Amino acid sequence: MTMRIAITPGEPAGIGPDLCVLLAGALENGSLDIADTELVLVGDPQLLQSRARAMGRTLSLPEWSAQPTGRAPTLSVLPVALPGDDSPGHMDTANAPYILETLRTAIAHCRDGRLDAMVTGPVNKAVINEAGIPFTGHTEFLAEQCHSPRTVMMLATEGLRVALVTTHLPLRLVADAITPAALEEVLEILHRDLQQHFGITRPRITVCGLNPHAGEGGHMGREEIDIIEPVLQRLRERGMQLRGPLPADTLFTPPILEDTDAVLAMYHDQGLPVLKYKGFGRAVNITLGLPIIRTSVDHGTALDLAGTGRCDPGSLFEAIRSARAMVDAARARPRQART
Repeated sequence: MTMRIAITPGEPAGIGPDLCVLLAGALENGSLDIADTELVLVGDPQLLQSRARAMGRTLSLPEWSAQPTGRAPTLSVLPVALPGDDSPGHMDTANAPYILETLRTAIAHCRDGRLDAMVTGPVNKAVINEAGIPFTGHTEFLAEQCHSPRTVMMLATEGLRVALVTTHLPLRLVADAITPAALEEVLEILHRDLQQHFGITRPRITVCGLNPHAGEGGHMGREEIDIIEPVLQRLRERGMQLRGPLPADTLFTPPILEDTDAVLAMYHDQGLPVLKYKGFGRAVNITLGLPIIRTSVDHGTALDLAGTGRCDPGSLFEAIRSARAMVDAARARPRQART
């Protein structure tokens, strides 16, 4: 059964459009095998053509049809007009609404079933905020658009998945954000989506402590004793396979990771440096807890590389492969009701 996946190129001045051009080339020469999959670029066709010319390439993009007749193209474009400058490397605040409109368009078509998943290119949070639009990140925007009260950011690479309890928070606010209710909800989402979208019947989740040495028995903080351990025990009694809380400095070692399907870190820079060291350029950012499937690249906009053709499309290709696998897993397993 054919699946349809949207791709939003992200910041128009960054390497997102370049990645789309390289994607077209990989599909043409057969180096990316995505049988029975239609990819739909949600963005400005003129921007993509302009970037292809800057890279010394040609690009043929038919317009996407929600109701295709005959054999649909492997790669097409769903047009969204770019209002501002399309120069590589030069961000324009006039383009901030365009970036969000590409996301809204992809989300809407995923929610109405015309598209099966979405893959997002890198954005620059600063330029969107400088345009007067409050924007914390993709994860938070997707949650708002999908009316999802709680989402979970998870990055994955070969042999390692790391999910986060808190995401883009200043470090001084992290401890207060880790409440029993928040931790329990994150673990429930992580457990359910590992089953639903990754085909893992009984997920094994290893949980980091918040403090050094997981609190050292209360001598370096009591969050493990007062919050984390009680939540883990309640969920174990409901049948979840949970290990921890363990010190983050020794958790990411082969003996522990061999028996782990996903690690839950308490904050952004506790778990993601390890994952990006292991698989940068081959990792995928995944948003759990949504009514749709969303994956993303693991890198930023790289303005200095825009238009040069020197960017590495590996993470985009992995994000596409991951989205396809998640769609397949969801189709193979009846969707569980969300509570």
